Amino acid sequence: MTRHARFQFHVAAALLTAIATFATVDASAQSGGSDTARVLRIGYQKSGLLAILKAQGSLDERLKPLGYSIKWFEFPAGPQLLEALNANSVDFGYTGAPPPVFAQAGGVNFVYVGAEPSGEHAEAILVKSDSTLRNVADLKGKRVALQKGSSSNYLLLEALKKAGLRYEDVRPVYLAPADARAAFESGSVDAWVIWDPYYASAQQALKARTLADYTGLNGPYNFYEATRDFARQHPEVVGAILGQLRTAGLWVNAHPVETAALIAPKVGLDPKLVETWVRRYPYGTTAVTDDIARSQQGVADAFYGAHLIPQKIAVKDAVWQNPLATAALAAK
Repeated sequence: MTRHARFQFHVAAALLTAIATFATVDASAQSGGSDTARVLRIGYQKSGLLAILKAQGSLDERLKPLGYSIKWFEFPAGPQLLEALNANSVDFGYTGAPPPVFAQAGGVNFVYVGAEPSGEHAEAILVKSDSTLRNVADLKGKRVALQKGSSSNYLLLEALKKAGLRYEDVRPVYLAPADARAAFESGSVDAWVIWDPYYASAQQALKARTLADYTGLNGPYNFYEATRDFARQHPEVVGAILGQLRTAGLWVNAHPVETAALIAPKVGLDPKLVETWVRRYPYGTTAVTDDIARSQQGVADAFYGAHLIPQKIAVKDAVWQNPLATAALAAK
């Protein structure tokens, strides 16, 4: 990580700390200022089970007996969420595989506490419907919009490798999802790598064409992360969260239409669009097993090999092992 990048990281973290301080004060005031009221700060994105738990209110009920209320913070992508985790502005969150790799390489003090299987068709490399680009090999020399350090960063890396190209063969344009969509629509980039629900929205509204997804590639896992201190000090809370995620995921797999109807108003999207991306995810919260850690190590090694992180990391050093979490997941 360059000196400039580290500077940006710490500035963002400082700002997020200030925001979270006011949010925590506000949460305390809403709870009547009780010294015994404890606030769990969760970072989430529009897609993923945490957004569904928020809409259901099921996690709030699960944590009440433990004396916790929840303060929810929405983030546009995983890297921003882990910046907040680094600043101790959130306690728990969910991202794709690459953000924690970049975070660990940057010295963020977090732990992997749980995992989800990834969807083969839940993110993709998109081009406009009238684009002359027909396959990944055609991206050579082209401008590709993506969020750096996100799950889409890994999809691009692996898709290029399969096509016989190096990362240096394309011209990455690093943008957050909303800015990337604007660049894609205006034609200032040739392709866009993005995940759901932005992916489904682009298919519906922009008639974007899928150039490639994880079909034929080794898809990584998605992860739940917590600050190391929170996981160590409150294992019963982490276990309760993972248990509720497991329960909710199994319900969502069996009820995609009902799930879409529940969360569409919360995220401001059409229910049919939400149903599209809900069906693309095979939810199934699990502990971070040795096999999953090895899979994630492969992601880390790929980014190091492409010179996108400054040093090799050992994923296993950031994996949280606790009997309460294992029991919570095994019991569902």
